[in-house]
Amino acid sequence: MWNQIKHRFERYPSRMDVARKIIELGLRIDPDGKVYCDDVEINDVALARAIGVDRRTVRATAETILEDEKLRGIFQNLRPAGALLRDAAAELDFGVVEIEAEARNPGILAAAAELISGSGITIRQAHAGDPELDETPRLTIITETPIPGGLLKDFLKIDGVKRVSIY
Repeated sequence: MWNQIKHRFERYPSRMDVARKIIELGLRIDPDGKVYCDDVEINDVALARAIGVDRRTVRATAETILEDEKLRGIFQNLRPAGALLRDAAAELDFGVVEIEAEARNPGILAAAAELISGSGITIRQAHAGDPELDETPRLTIITETPIPGGLLKDFLKIDGVKRVSIY
């Protein structure tokens, strides 16, 4: 996906920043070039301010996307993934496991889920950072109850795992 996007914006780094933010937030572009978070319209000025670009750059990015059939298909079908509970977990008495790993290693989520379920703990949410969007992608797992610290060593044994935080 990123190769297609990079190709269209390689001469326009500010527009690439806009496209990246739109994907990162799960925003979509409607056929009229308006930007939405689900059914809430996002003002060009507000998006531009958040990215640090001019509002015309947001508009130009949307126009470029709509002109390209493949990009239009991608950006018109994006949706936000929902609220990440990580920062509210303590208030909800949930547990959090953050795993930094080699993003291209298969089976990390499956192995982590197996460890957690093997301890009789229910997973409420899992979020994997995109290695093309995040410098340090992390797998974040929110659990119904806190994770026992004794599982830390088991998480570190998963192939490709570099670092684990449990809180």
